[in-house]
Amino acid sequence: MKHKLIFTLSTLISLLFIYAIPAKVFDKIAFYSSISSEVLEVIDAQLELVKAASFPEKQAFEGALLMKKAGVIKGTAKEKLNLFKSGRVKLEAAISKSNDNVEYRFLRLIIQEHAPKILKYRNEIETDSQLVRTNFKNLPEILQKFVVDYSKNSKALKIAG
Repeated sequence: MKHKLIFTLSTLISLLFIYAIPAKVFDKIAFYSSISSEVLEVIDAQLELVKAASFPEKQAFEGALLMKKAGVIKGTAKEKLNLFKSGRVKLEAAISKSNDNVEYRFLRLIIQEHAPKILKYRNEIETDSQLVRTNFKNLPEILQKFVVDYSKNSKALKIAG
């Protein structure tokens, strides 16, 4: 009886490992590729990956993607505005929890530079740009690459690469 229980438990544990869904891992390269995309399907796919993943910066990245999505969806102005606002709430909440997080401020800069003036979401462009420039050398190498690539077409952020 004891051996049957041990066999059953070991079989169940083995099956759990075999059929377990692999953990979703956040890929910054894919994220920054999608945030620069104008293709809704690319943004939606990345948004689903971010939502399914578990990582500390999730709120900021999801917020940025929602705001980006608002700019590319075919919908009513109200739908776009609601989507943008929900993303803004997430990104701003992440920034308020970690105001000196340069990557969050970089994400906000990307969104602000491309947000229509009517949304009145352009007040921190210079502040965010200055923070990114000041802390550029301290950023992880992969983030430095994204910042340099973005700066090539940015009016507010100029970094020699």
